[in-house]
Amino acid sequence: MISTCRRTDVGRRNPYGLRWRFYVSSLVVIMEMSACTMVGGLPFGGDSWKEEVLLHDGSRIIVERTVERGGRHEVGQKPPYKEQRLRFTMPRTNQTVTWEDHYSADLGQANFLPMALDIAEGTPYLVVYPMGCLSYNKWGRPNPPYVVFHYHDKEWMRISLQELPASITTPNVLFSQPDVEVERLGMRFVSAEVIKNIVARYSQPEFKIILRERMKETYCPEYPGFKAPFPIPSPGTDNGKK
Repeated sequence: MISTCRRTDVGRRNPYGLRWRFYVSSLVVIMEMSACTMVGGLPFGGDSWKEEVLLHDGSRIIVERTVERGGRHEVGQKPPYKEQRLRFTMPRTNQTVTWEDHYSADLGQANFLPMALDIAEGTPYLVVYPMGCLSYNKWGRPNPPYVVFHYHDKEWMRISLQELPASITTPNVLFSQPDVEVERLGMRFVSAEVIKNIVARYSQPEFKIILRERMKETYCPEYPGFKAPFPIPSPGTDNGKK
């Protein structure tokens, strides 16, 4: 095809064309950055992502995680977790299993932070950490500070730490502010190796491994006075020491 357009500026550069292209490119970048800011810094809002979870037998499963924040919070801080969900597919059976942690009015937030998800002899187990002292008190002040569930007859049921299979020993999901960690990583899929490295950096031993023996220092000690992190026992009770 022969062009009928004649170029009259041969040998000359058009600074206005270059400048226009620069403005358009800059506008696209700004719009993309604004969109990410509106949804929490990532295209998916930082509240939905996938994790590759390494099980105790060396196999791996993909877990879809979702968190929603909301409720009262200090100025400059993120709202607490209001709703949480883990979803995964069981190996061999292809059964979809979902765990949810809903808003609790007595806490003003959800209850837990998931620490470890594993499967032993076809049964899923979940180890979670009470989120704050109010939750810790609500769930019976466990020592070590874990609440354990297993999935049985299509329901998650609480079991004792002693009933957790001995082969399950290591936290294997994002634990501390997982949505913030996902934003920091800048990835929607978090590999098992990345999770392992993050867990290894935790300083407290109860976050690096699943302890089986009681801890010497009690989590959330019962402080007397107005600023107690949970209600003080009424006078006349054993804990009230009357």
